Amino acid sequence: MTGASRRSAHGRIKSSSSSSGGDSLRYPPSIRRGGKGKELVSIGAFKSNLKILVVLMLLGIAVIYFVINRIVVSHESQRKLPRVITPFPAPKLMDLSMFQGEHKESLYWGTYRPHVYFGVRARTPQSLVAGLMWLGVKDEMYVMRHFCENSDDLSSFGWREHNGRDFGRQELVENDMVLETSFVKSKGDDDGSFGYGGDWSVRIDVKNKGLSGDAKRSAHLFFYLADEGGSVLNLGQDALDFQGSSLLVSGSREDVGDWQIHLRSQNQLETHYSGFKTPHIYNLSDLVQRNLALQARKLGRLQLSDTSEDSSNIYVFQISGKLPFTIDIPFVSGIRGESSNLEKRLTSLTGLPLSDLLRKKHREFDAKFTECFNLSEEHDSETVGVGKTAIANMLGGIGYFYGQSKIYAPKSSEPESRDNFLLYWPAELYTAVPSRPFFPRGFLWDEGFHQLLIWRWDFRMTLDIVGHWLDLLNIDGWIPREQILGAEALSKVPEEFVVQYPSNGNPPTLFLVIRDLIDGIKTEKFMASERDEILSFLERASVRLDAWFQWFNTSQTGKERGSYFWHGRDNTTTRELNPKTLSSGLDDYPRASHPSEDERHVDLRCWMYLAADCMNSITKLLGKENKISKEHYDSTAKLLSNFDLLNQMHYDKDHGAYFDFGNHTEKVKLVWKEVISENGHLSRQLIRKSFGKPKLRLVPQVGYVSFFPFMSRIIPAASPILEKQLDLISNRSILWSDYGLVSLAKTSSMYMKRNTEHDAPYWRGPIWMNMNYMILSSLHHYSSVDGPYSEKARAIYKELRSNLIRNVVRNYYETGYIWEQYDQDKGTGKGTRLFTGWSALTLLIMSEEYPIF
Repeated sequence: MTGASRRSAHGRIKSSSSSSGGDSLRYPPSIRRGGKGKELVSIGAFKSNLKILVVLMLLGIAVIYFVINRIVVSHESQRKLPRVITPFPAPKLMDLSMFQGEHKESLYWGTYRPHVYFGVRARTPQSLVAGLMWLGVKDEMYVMRHFCENSDDLSSFGWREHNGRDFGRQELVENDMVLETSFVKSKGDDDGSFGYGGDWSVRIDVKNKGLSGDAKRSAHLFFYLADEGGSVLNLGQDALDFQGSSLLVSGSREDVGDWQIHLRSQNQLETHYSGFKTPHIYNLSDLVQRNLALQARKLGRLQLSDTSEDSSNIYVFQISGKLPFTIDIPFVSGIRGESSNLEKRLTSLTGLPLSDLLRKKHREFDAKFTECFNLSEEHDSETVGVGKTAIANMLGGIGYFYGQSKIYAPKSSEPESRDNFLLYWPAELYTAVPSRPFFPRGFLWDEGFHQLLIWRWDFRMTLDIVGHWLDLLNIDGWIPREQILGAEALSKVPEEFVVQYPSNGNPPTLFLVIRDLIDGIKTEKFMASERDEILSFLERASVRLDAWFQWFNTSQTGKERGSYFWHGRDNTTTRELNPKTLSSGLDDYPRASHPSEDERHVDLRCWMYLAADCMNSITKLLGKENKISKEHYDSTAKLLSNFDLLNQMHYDKDHGAYFDFGNHTEKVKLVWKEVISENGHLSRQLIRKSFGKPKLRLVPQVGYVSFFPFMSRIIPAASPILEKQLDLISNRSILWSDYGLVSLAKTSSMYMKRNTEHDAPYWRGPIWMNMNYMILSSLHHYSSVDGPYSEKARAIYKELRSNLIRNVVRNYYETGYIWEQYDQDKGTGKGTRLFTGWSALTLLIMSEEYPIF
């Protein structure tokens, strides 16, 4: 809670006068010692009034003491609030006027539930929530589909079109059935009869995949509506007797007024329902399956019970029919009697009018895609189709979350204690996500890459998202790197990964997109009004960005001036071949074998150069050189871009590569060892063993980290070291493959090595799109500046770009998905699928849009 909300929790002190007009304080009249016609006040009356006066004075003193005491207690409680869970003391970005009014209302409703196959909610903590489930078949058994899961083995699913604001169309392919879900918002003529955020409608088309019309099968859909605040929902009277049109459920809310959800279809359908009273939505599919199982035992049929619990805040409607069929589910809000034109609004969101509206939105999506990315004629229709899928899934994957992060704060001597955390303040987050099936939540270092794509589609959405992230800054200037907010998000994350560590950072990639926006201002990509909005945002954001930079510049510094290292590596582990550096975002990428404070990480040094240079640009753009911070960003940027100093700290002449520095030996292996557990059982475990004594040295691992100075464009265009980087990139025995650059050199001692018995290589060989995009960006840069190696850079650029696009497109049409990473040998998709976070940068590679690092 903020200080203001804590004070309000204690109640407000009000002043009031007596409603009865009774005893008000009266001073006794003057006592005169004579004089004709003058009244003398009796001694008794005077004493009586004096007693009243004394009592009131004492009461006044008591009230003053009470107020002062409460203020002191309030200040004491604020003073004692741990810094790690104290919000940064500055105006919030989301309170800016640009994020209010029409902008806020236009984004109120959306498909902001990326973790489910289809879901709708509002950008408010206690929202109405809608969603879809259906019965699929796996291993000849019915299974409920609800949450996006890789294990569901859908042939393909994802958004084919989405504009991020009021329209999306998605396909879900399971065995012989295709579901197409469309979402669209409407405010009609906006004559004031709509509730906040307007109306919306969902169309669900269900059809056979590749089967003749005679081979019809049934499908069972389950559409639900829930009130997260627990408000009672009202079941429609004709919810069971479906004759082409039914009122399913209705209710009333402060935000949207009276509302209704209807079902309309021209197909022969059977409907059933069940109502539940529960504060939890994340276990809804379990409740539905139990209800179905009970009915199956009773009746031998798969149908809901047509019953509801008292005061139900969730209703699930089963809609069954023979394929193919189409259903429209319109939501209307702000209903106020006959003046609301209810039937007219329902008609506009169903049937042929809805078809026309969806076709219009489809044309608008195609037109905007062409305008924003302007793909050249070199790309065929299949390639362009993947580009559309990339941006649609990026925008369709944006979610809204509300909750409290768990922050590590030891309360006991047991490091594994479940109580060793504090709760961050309640916060909301509007953000894109890396992957709906596996990472359906906010990740700090991913988000900067996401926004490189999103701002080119809708820069106001980018400012909104970045503003939400920066409002999560605490008083020390730290932002939790993974945002697991709310019960639904928590249900998808193993408990051991929930708690966030305030000593650990994450690459400050938000500076990438901010730098890109500033570059857009300088190159006049924005209209004057748009430029003013961005500058207004930066004006308020600058103090938070400054604090974020200062946190890195104090908490992640190394022993040498201009050196940095990622904190959080485990120097006591005996199970990891090379202790992970999760805070770097590169997880198991090999660093010094023995973590210590002597380390120097070249990637973090380059991130800090980006941050300092970006802050320097902001101060100059806003004219705030002396207002943001005592830190002189110009001198810091010059220090971190000093080529000679960089080479002294990180360059290895023998390899022609940039390396980390630390306490290291190459002679480390995982060996099997018999271990007696606490319960006395004997087991075999892979244990790390060093066969050589570590020493302070450069860590000879060529890979993505080695190319951060190249990505940062610190290397002069005429330097022979630049040619060395180009040789390493294009060497087939080191990083080059026909599908993209591998993450770690094939000659590395750690190439494709497991880090533990259970951890397969992650950043030790597979091809990652974000790093390939950054390297490609710098190849593009060096190919366009004067220098002896520009032609060489251009040739490598063209071939690498072609390889990356071709491989992503090939995989998409072979598997139905864009992937998290790609195999280093065969180029096949690996990791989680529908990874349309930074893998969607493929679209920017197609359009040759690159940031300035």
